[in-house]
Amino acid sequence: MKDAMYYGTYLQLEKVLDAQHPVSFEKGNEPAHDEMLFIIIHQAYELWFKQILFELDYAKSIFSKEKINDNSEDLNLVRHRLHRVISIMQLLNQQVGILDTMTPLDFLEFRNLLIPSSGFQSKQFRQIEATLGLQLEKRHQADYYKRTNEGGFTQKDYNDISSTEEQKTLLQLVNDWLERMPFFDERFWPDKKDASFAEHPFWFNYRNIYIHGLTEREAAKIHDFDFVFFEQPHPQLSVEQTSSLRSNFSPKAMRAALFIMLYRDFPVFHSSYQILNTLIEIDHAMSSWRHNHFIMVRRMIGMRIGTGNTSGAGYLEGALSKHYVYKDLAGLSTYLIERKKLPTLPEELIRHLGFAAY
Repeated sequence: MKDAMYYGTYLQLEKVLDAQHPVSFEKGNEPAHDEMLFIIIHQAYELWFKQILFELDYAKSIFSKEKINDNSEDLNLVRHRLHRVISIMQLLNQQVGILDTMTPLDFLEFRNLLIPSSGFQSKQFRQIEATLGLQLEKRHQADYYKRTNEGGFTQKDYNDISSTEEQKTLLQLVNDWLERMPFFDERFWPDKKDASFAEHPFWFNYRNIYIHGLTEREAAKIHDFDFVFFEQPHPQLSVEQTSSLRSNFSPKAMRAALFIMLYRDFPVFHSSYQILNTLIEIDHAMSSWRHNHFIMVRRMIGMRIGTGNTSGAGYLEGALSKHYVYKDLAGLSTYLIERKKLPTLPEELIRHLGFAAY
């Protein structure tokens, strides 16, 4: 007969609670009281990282479908579970405050025992970044990431991270989903011209409204608009400006994302808009975590070298400014116009803006 389910057995607490082994408590070392806190905080991080990856994998499974029906539960569950990721990240930010109850002198009691390990070696955090869509070549000091020497990853962790990087990211899947949006098809726009997409009736009108809403100091933003949504570079844009405007999303996907943001009051767009907004919020939550981590490390070790041979706080500060994944979606607010000036949509398109699969 099978034993009755028991709380500790179900949660495997014997394994979990026996997984804290402070190095400073080993024979020959001076016990450092706060090392236990340090271990538990980081183990809790890793458990939450596991849950984040679990939720992101679910989102990827939905966006991997050829068609996603807005009238099904799919998009709503994606929105719900991505919002859970935000809640977890907020909790992780609060945990930094608990770690801050350890003073720099408390940390120094066991810091040197940790060398050459470091938080940089968190395989799961690298997988989260890669799953969201952070590309290796866009990382701060990218050479730090692909190494198995001292302070780097074990070969197994290196292989696991590389495997994650080789898969389609959530960003790429969302890009594909946005590209499938049918709202600019000719059947809805009978007067569509055969010239460039920029002369599509909707975008022709929208561009004119946008340019007339710019102030004199903002006038050059129309060049940004043309590049972001139509890949039409203007001679006034420098190579550096063009590079900074190049999006992780395709122009077609960016047009769809802007359209969703503009007409989000249509019921069909409620979940879609909330998903895009949630991706932006995840980016902000990740940035907040990096900022809090940077402040905490600078408080603990100043500008000393990290235990894993990184530049410590200097590296974290660089990652904070560079590791945004969905900045292009956040930047769409640059190209919004007043709600009362939105172009009127064709009746056929309005009828189509019921729940549909795309």
